[in-house]
Amino acid sequence: MRLEQLQAFLAIAQTGSFQQAARQCSVTQSTISRQIQALEADLGLELFHRTSHAKLTLAGERLLPRVRKICQEWQTATDELADLIAGKQPELCIAAIHSMCAAYLPPVLQKFCHDYPDVQLRVTSLGSDRALKVLKDGLVDLAIVMNNRFLTTGREMVVEVLYDEPIEVLTAANHPLAKYECIPWSELIVYPQVVFKDGYGMQRLIQDRFERLEAKLQAALEVNTLDAFRGVVRQGELIALLPQSALIEARCDPTLAVRPLASNSTGTLPDSSSLTRRVVMVTTQDRLQIPPIKHFWQLVRENIPLQLNQQRSAS
Repeated sequence: MRLEQLQAFLAIAQTGSFQQAARQCSVTQSTISRQIQALEADLGLELFHRTSHAKLTLAGERLLPRVRKICQEWQTATDELADLIAGKQPELCIAAIHSMCAAYLPPVLQKFCHDYPDVQLRVTSLGSDRALKVLKDGLVDLAIVMNNRFLTTGREMVVEVLYDEPIEVLTAANHPLAKYECIPWSELIVYPQVVFKDGYGMQRLIQDRFERLEAKLQAALEVNTLDAFRGVVRQGELIALLPQSALIEARCDPTLAVRPLASNSTGTLPDSSSLTRRVVMVTTQDRLQIPPIKHFWQLVRENIPLQLNQQRSAS
């Protein structure tokens, strides 16, 4: 049983004529006849009385509402897919790390809303691992995250590197580490830290570096927002290792201090310089063919590195 056979059956039932049905379906009358014969052969029942007027048999009458529903569903499906390809999707869902949402995404979001006013833009701030999981589960269309090669590999995945940025130290303004221009790792590892919750790429990055240093990470507290990091560190005891883009507001706060990490030159610890994270944009091959998603992708590619360069020039 094939869709064109059902469509031929429905056309004959609507017009009452094989000839008119053939004209409606843009095929020859002999083609319509063959399609109905094949359908009747599959079902083992005649569907029409062969008279001057194509009248439904009892079996045809029973089948008609089912076929009408099938053809309506198929038409709805094809219309929805056509709208999708034409960029008429109702919403675009983005998952992004906190620092991206706070620092670089707002101008991109505003531009997208101007370019696609009929698409509802939904942005969720998530940790990298969680964002990549919901992308793979089909709950979001695009993720902007700290790279995790174990979660971004796969033939269907498209990964765009946006930037690499250094990890710096956030302390209270009166913390002992604030006296350093560049904080040595030998001093940093002594102090307890506030860290991102499990499932965030930053926690994994910091933990891996401490293991390489054969040092114990004193994770005294876990939080998941930049406001919480600043609020906790401001109290004076705990410190935090955070990416540069997450420290923009902290640099303007007189109660806080931001210091770069010093490279190890004493030989007492393994080389600990160049602690950075890589931020990437990820989607799937099929999603990147959809106009609104492709347009958002291009906006991020054009605007985020530009903003980053302007910020670095200003500092």
